[in-house]
Amino acid sequence: MSGVRLDKWLWAARFFKTRGLARDAVDGGKIHIDGVKAKPSKMVIPGLEIEISRGQTDMIVQVIDIREDRRPAVEAQQLYEETPESIKKRETDRDLNRFSRAGFQPADHRPNKRERRQMTKLKGIFHD
Repeated sequence: MSGVRLDKWLWAARFFKTRGLARDAVDGGKIHIDGVKAKPSKMVIPGLEIEISRGQTDMIVQVIDIREDRRPAVEAQQLYEETPESIKKRETDRDLNRFSRAGFQPADHRPNKRERRQMTKLKGIFHD
């Protein structure tokens, strides 16, 4: 086999739940191959570097093997290897996100009229 379509490979490697979601991500510019925006029909071969953006996480993976069919997650993880820089950046982002929410205490009730006025005053929004 010379290569597999990018959307099929992303689906088989279990980055996306359906092939349609994989295609939409590629069309939306969330997938780059060797630093260049990819198309769903791009052929994936071993050795390519793929940058995948999903939500707030970015991953850079090296393609090790190709496959057209979707197999269990253990087998899908053998299709790629995440780069050490990508792992470090993802862990750093995860820690920053966790620390930024460390002191957050959600309110146990909806704000009443007085509390809404105080929030408006604090934000500097005044209505005449």
